[in-house]
Amino acid sequence: MRRTALVFLAAIAALVLASPVSAAPGRPGGLVALTEQASRRILVLPADQEAWRTRAYTWSWAPAAANGLGDLAAAFVSPDEAKLTERAGQQYLMTTASGGFAGVIPYPQGTGAYWAANVGGPSNPHSIELLPDGNVAVAASTGGWLRVYTASQGARSTTYAEYPLVGGHGVVWDHERQVLWALGTHELVALRVGGTPAAPVLTAEQVFHLPSEGGHDLQPVPGSGDQLWVTTETEVLRFSKSRGTFSTRYPGAAAINGHNVKSVTTNARTGQVLTATPQADHICTWCTDTVDLDLPRGELTLRGAWIYKARWWQPQH
Repeated sequence: MRRTALVFLAAIAALVLASPVSAAPGRPGGLVALTEQASRRILVLPADQEAWRTRAYTWSWAPAAANGLGDLAAAFVSPDEAKLTERAGQQYLMTTASGGFAGVIPYPQGTGAYWAANVGGPSNPHSIELLPDGNVAVAASTGGWLRVYTASQGARSTTYAEYPLVGGHGVVWDHERQVLWALGTHELVALRVGGTPAAPVLTAEQVFHLPSEGGHDLQPVPGSGDQLWVTTETEVLRFSKSRGTFSTRYPGAAAINGHNVKSVTTNARTGQVLTATPQADHICTWCTDTVDLDLPRGELTLRGAWIYKARWWQPQH
């Protein structure tokens, strides 16, 4: 009965969220990307409450026959990651969904995927990163792994190298140190990617045990080559790569640090911090329709939305 009710309410929410969408990339530096699970879409819109009230989306995306990914559409259940990156002058959406989808999609074109695959719904992929050699790293929570797929060898390549990682939730490439940071339930790992693009090899270079359980989100702190955001079930931390330490002493910590924060990013241009935390009374127990801003303080609400993660829509490196 509960499953039927959830499906019915999701259908209503999808209709409420429906809106004409332009293909324009919008105002740089002032956009937010949402993983909206009711309508099963990635939404991009200005960080302005009026735009959220009127649903003035500047971009929307989901796999479909029209963009060449109809065969993977069924795997785009509960989208749970949306990040922007740039490679050779082209920007890309990097996205995953709990239903098994993982992909790197040209932005704003939305068609002709750089790479896309169904990595297995039971594995619950949660984050993704495009690497300098053209391969793609994916972290999966239920699967308990970090994989590097040989996307450099083809847009649908499913060959991969795997590193076991309990509760894999986050992955970030470190351009300065040339390592892949991966976050799991208990630890943060710096992985060296060796071998060749066609046959990568993953080796743990450093392992740091988390000060609290349930590692969830992992993101760079723009403008600081030394700092990473790390969230757990009970804290929002900053990790110093040079010191190998976690801390809750950072600007805005009194408001930002909290329980069960699903995503955190810093606006590279303004320094404003954006977080998404589930609402206690939301029918989707891991979702919210309101995201928080800090430094300065504010909030943005998209009524009826099932937001899992919210990120500043700009490359974080």
